[in-house]
Amino acid sequence: MTDAADRLGVEPERRESVVPPRGAIAAAAATLAAGGLEEPRREAVRLWRELAGRPNADFQVAVARRAGGEPLAYVTGQAGFRHLLLGADRRALIPRPETEQLVELILGVAPDGRVADVGTGTGCIALSLAIEGRYRDVLAIERCGAALSLARENRTQVGAAVVRLIQGDLTESLAAASLDALVSNPPYLTDAEWREADTSVRSWEPTEALASGPDGLEHTSRILADGRRVLRPGGWLALELDCRRAAAVARRAVELGWTRVQVTRDLFGRERFLLARRSEP
Repeated sequence: MTDAADRLGVEPERRESVVPPRGAIAAAAATLAAGGLEEPRREAVRLWRELAGRPNADFQVAVARRAGGEPLAYVTGQAGFRHLLLGADRRALIPRPETEQLVELILGVAPDGRVADVGTGTGCIALSLAIEGRYRDVLAIERCGAALSLARENRTQVGAAVVRLIQGDLTESLAAASLDALVSNPPYLTDAEWREADTSVRSWEPTEALASGPDGLEHTSRILADGRRVLRPGGWLALELDCRRAAAVARRAVELGWTRVQVTRDLFGRERFLLARRSEP
């Protein structure tokens, strides 16, 4: 993955010409080290580069926030995802590199027609599908109004007018047999796993975007159960999973009548994605 400056299209020589004041990086690195961050100098340099030239950006404030444990994407207010640079803040989950592969999977089997991204958050999946696919209609569905407002801002930033934002709970607002593809990165941690998650996640990112009941399958099970209703015959479903429950989800999909069920590994070799097809009549 390229860094944020690369995504902004800034030439390397231009980035190198933005020189911080003498001692600023060293002082920032010391603050970050005191906050317990690994590779503090590298973090300091990245913060400087991402904030350089942005109006009202306060490097020292950003360093203090980062040293306090706030995720880098929230401190800088931006996160890269595939070919996009998106706004990021505490209204929604920070896009993860692994989720980029979910976009690749659905583009490989259903690159056109009508697609819905359920639980859109920042809008990263829906916006990527709109930019990279040939869809006539992209629906971005999100229950949380605050997250939906962030997705709206990102839609404006990207210029993907084909994306329609809908406030709703998972697939409930979708009509029967209305989609050619359905994609989702739903919450998939158990409540216990959420409570034991790293502080950098638990203290900053929205609980509703990560925790999914006692078994971690509450949202995934609902999508599997109702997905067959909203997809046209032959339509495709792509889900991101917790690798510890991938086999259980695949078995459940088969039990519900999904066909061509397969679990795909992520770049780290973990069973991370489910791909399944709505059976023909």
